[in-house]
Amino acid sequence: MAEAALHLCCGDELVERGRAVLFDVVCHGEPRRAFALRFDGRVVAYVNRCVHVPSELDWLPGEFLDADRRWIVCAVHGATYEPADGRCAGGPCGRGRLTPVAVEERAGEVYWYPSPALRPPAFDAAPPDDSR
Repeated sequence: MAEAALHLCCGDELVERGRAVLFDVVCHGEPRRAFALRFDGRVVAYVNRCVHVPSELDWLPGEFLDADRRWIVCAVHGATYEPADGRCAGGPCGRGRLTPVAVEERAGEVYWYPSPALRPPAFDAAPPDDSR
């Protein structure tokens, strides 16, 4: 069964090669941040986690691209990633790739799709204990 789409933002919040929209996810059971940005007219999204160094990529909240607005760059050690597909293009991450988040833009809105490995935070929250 396909997961239901979750609203992320209005499409006009994502300016071409501009600031990303950040959102919370649970990736393989661990809380993480993710981000969506518009690159070459298309919305792409990834878990905000460097392949090489287990840290977030952005140098300021929502700022992922280099000065030329061409590459996603790790603020910790400078590894570069191709925005279109998340593959490592330079640095110690080798043939690694950012973890993608499935996104779709329709009717001026952007949605993301959970998967078995990538859930919304509320999905993994424990229900309250009503046994008292």
